[in-house]
Amino acid sequence: MSNNSHQSGQIWPPLQFDQISTVELIGEGFLFTEGPLWNQAEGFLLFSDITGDTIYKWVPPSLLEVFRRPSQCSNGLAYDMHGSLLAAEHGARRVSRQKADGSIEILADNYEGKKLHSPNDIAVRSDNTIYFTDPPYGLGRRPPELSFMGLYRIDPHGKIYLEGEFYQCPNGLAFSPDERILYLALTEADEVVVMDVAQDGSTSNVRSFARVPYPDGIAIDLAGNIYVAGGKGVAVLAPDGTQLGTIPMPRIPANCAFAGPDGKWLVITARDHLYQVKVPIPGF
Repeated sequence: MSNNSHQSGQIWPPLQFDQISTVELIGEGFLFTEGPLWNQAEGFLLFSDITGDTIYKWVPPSLLEVFRRPSQCSNGLAYDMHGSLLAAEHGARRVSRQKADGSIEILADNYEGKKLHSPNDIAVRSDNTIYFTDPPYGLGRRPPELSFMGLYRIDPHGKIYLEGEFYQCPNGLAFSPDERILYLALTEADEVVVMDVAQDGSTSNVRSFARVPYPDGIAIDLAGNIYVAGGKGVAVLAPDGTQLGTIPMPRIPANCAFAGPDGKWLVITARDHLYQVKVPIPGF
């Protein structure tokens, strides 16, 4: 993948960090916000309040309502290719799918009979293959059943695969625009790694990509630039890993996602607040 194009063929100029706007507050009064997810067809944003056990729905500019409560302390959210909502649930220690009738089905809650720790974040490939991370952050006092932290894949038929064992808290994950690369935040290692994704969905060749303090959620624009919510703000990286700058934040950010009708808002969840910045290149 070149650093200035994507699969639709449009050429994007190199990202200029000074074209990113200052941070704007769009919501407050939550407990711990996470999992921002834009619904392009209907023009609203979903996000989790993990501690508040709620998924909220925000309709710009200012309508906020409860989408689901209880949410099983959901963290990362994603849509599958059929438009169903996927949730990484700390409380129930599972990945779930909300069907059109509102009912919830379990996609994964164990690996080889041992209960997952606390699924954290989700990425979905365009063939409906689902990837998720499983650090122990949401375990609380519950004892772990697995001896490792995993990156998992669920194929379109529902079979679960362990893609890798990690010991430094695998967290946010996101695809490159051509879906050949998967980016993964290893929070306790202060590192973002990348891996190759094969046609069958399997991953290989894990390698270091960038050093980011306490990296968490990841979002990627159509030109392949990477936005990483971290301990010092949102780090902005070029496709080759060069750090272009860090968006300073009033609160420590946990995650970020592209939003808005043109995809040029970056919504950032940061502890008890919700923020946005305007960016020059729309999101993937």
